Amino acid sequence: MPYCPECGGEMHYIIATKHYVCKSCGLSVTQQELMELREKLRPSFETDEDEQEKRKKEYLKWWLSKKK
Repeated sequence: MPYCPECGGEMHYIIATKHYVCKSCGLSVTQQELMELREKLRPSFETDEDEQEKRKKEYLKWWLSKKK
């Protein structure tokens, strides 16, 4: 079951209109639009994760340097 790129809710496929509709926020998109939205949002998530990992490593390095 796909998840909404806007709110994370479950998407339900409507055969008659060939659209995915979010059960939570009501977003209605085609399969192509859904894939495009996911691709558009993916780099920002990876960047945030990379930034968070970098901060963890910097903090750990600082913390360990204070223990000497």
